[in-house]
Amino acid sequence: MNDSSPRAVRVAGLVKRYGDRTAVDGLSLEVTQGEVFGLLGPNGAGKTTTIETIVGLRSATEGKVEVLGLDPVTDRTELRRSVGIQPQQAALFDHLTVTELLRLWRSFYQDGAEVDDVIVELGLQECRTIRIGRLSGGQRQRVLVAASLISRPRLLVLDEPATGLDPNARQELWQAIRNHRGVDRTVLMSTHSMEEAESLCDRVAIVDHGRVIACGTPESLVRQHCASHDVTFTVAAPGAVDGLRALPSVKGVETETEQGRIRVRVQTGDPDATLRAVLDRVPGAQELGTRSPGLDGVFRKLTGRQYENAA
Repeated sequence: MNDSSPRAVRVAGLVKRYGDRTAVDGLSLEVTQGEVFGLLGPNGAGKTTTIETIVGLRSATEGKVEVLGLDPVTDRTELRRSVGIQPQQAALFDHLTVTELLRLWRSFYQDGAEVDDVIVELGLQECRTIRIGRLSGGQRQRVLVAASLISRPRLLVLDEPATGLDPNARQELWQAIRNHRGVDRTVLMSTHSMEEAESLCDRVAIVDHGRVIACGTPESLVRQHCASHDVTFTVAAPGAVDGLRALPSVKGVETETEQGRIRVRVQTGDPDATLRAVLDRVPGAQELGTRSPGLDGVFRKLTGRQYENAA
């Protein structure tokens, strides 16, 4: 990130409390104009509350929020012209067709996108004449994103946009997000999907218990916090891996039983040497593979918890 680049979003010391419960606890971040920035964290981490406060749907208990140079609460009317929002859930006009709904949305803006172009971009061609009330959950989700894109917003804000989508629809959505990103177009999105964050985001802020615990490009976060790789394989008996624990390059060995075999994960600073050692020292090893720990490894390193169990 270039420190001289203009900021689309600035959040400093954001706190949001609901009675005795603190949903966001001193969160700070800056989103650079023209990037795709992700808020990554498990369910309940405070991502949605942060998103809703940034776009002015909630007021902060403490802290400061600035969006495109404006206050999202006091300047909400002005900001609405430049920000497109896709919430997790929203009330739509169920009696309108997809095309009718998007044409209605388009009529609110002087320089909006072409309705047919957005329909194609989100893969909605087959349901363009279907009424909103008859759409599947995944189709409805894509219509919400389409409605947020129709204004060609300077800041596109997406809250868990791929929830409920099948793999093909998810890829179409991701491509639409990439297409929208530009010099004067910024995307801020929340997600609990490591794959989505790694595929889409220029930078991510990992959020846990209402705080940012790490921020940077996915690649830099992995380099900084997870120098090791994983070597994985299966064996018939757990004792077969005992000889690996003493290898200098091995930092840890984890095992779990899966369908009658032992699945093994070896953390290592030298995956090539460890693979050779498995082949030489572990009889009957199958399904060998290597992988970078990725952002889930970063989360595990920083919190001591498995990401999938963190909610």
